[in-house]
Amino acid sequence: MRSFEEEKKKRPARGRSLWIYAGQRFMRNKKGMVCLAIILLLYGAGIFAPLVAPYGYDQQNLGQALKAPGWEHPFGTDRLGRDVFSRVIFGIRTTVIVTVAAMAAGGLVLGIAMGLISGYFGRFIDSVIMRVGEVFLAFPDILLVILIAATLKPRVTEWVRGLEGTVGIEGIVRSGFVDYMVVFGALAIVSWVGMARVVRGQVLSLKESQYVMAARALGASHWRIIFRHIFPNILPPIIVLVSVGMGSIAGSEVILSWLGLGVQPPVPSLGVMIWDNGDISILRTTPYLLLFPVGTVAIIIFAFNLLGDALNDALNPKIR
Repeated sequence: MRSFEEEKKKRPARGRSLWIYAGQRFMRNKKGMVCLAIILLLYGAGIFAPLVAPYGYDQQNLGQALKAPGWEHPFGTDRLGRDVFSRVIFGIRTTVIVTVAAMAAGGLVLGIAMGLISGYFGRFIDSVIMRVGEVFLAFPDILLVILIAATLKPRVTEWVRGLEGTVGIEGIVRSGFVDYMVVFGALAIVSWVGMARVVRGQVLSLKESQYVMAARALGASHWRIIFRHIFPNILPPIIVLVSVGMGSIAGSEVILSWLGLGVQPPVPSLGVMIWDNGDISILRTTPYLLLFPVGTVAIIIFAFNLLGDALNDALNPKIR
């Protein structure tokens, strides 16, 4: 009777898929795993901010105003006695909402769709999409985002206030809904171009591959070829670009809030916290009011960039 080990040796070896191989490579990358853990920790805290934060973001105690960091208040308190640690967590929640919504709407839906259509069909459609993208690229990203947000925000706010009066529902503007919509809308409008150009380049190289030509010869429709044969093979660069783009969007959201064009009080934002405490006297007397929000933003952007490098190393088939 043959042993289990003998039977195992005689079995034909099975090849590993790219995703299994990439996952194993990524798990061996300590830098990537640490960055992923940091992002999951920060974004998880932001998502569950009402459960994680020890205090409400607007809970005041004037008797403990400007209290230095300690056990009761790990990040100290601000001028109104509000817990800075809790406000940072709720500020991360704002960053989570804006970055995920902007990347999903602009980078993923719009960017991938435009890149697939442009690269596969080419000709007139390709020219129109790429020329529109070049118009967006003619302006610095953050400058264009500021221009769009500054133009849209007053008009959208006025329209929503009118809607509140007409419908009789109050608190929509105060809840920060308009700020969220304007910020992630402006970021989505700008962020699709880079994704579309990368996807288009990948599609141009893949649509002449033998397996695509074989599918076309067998009568497969254009959309089946795009989504069944081409799209799965361009996922690795998309995943890397999403990771790097999330860090860029997070930084842009903070800049918009810092300039007064993003999410504004009473909704907490890391950019507003930096703006409120961006004074030389603060650094001399209570530096923690500025250092903790700035440090949080720096960690988020830095972690996303390093995670993108780690994902590129793991998903690039040329790196062995």
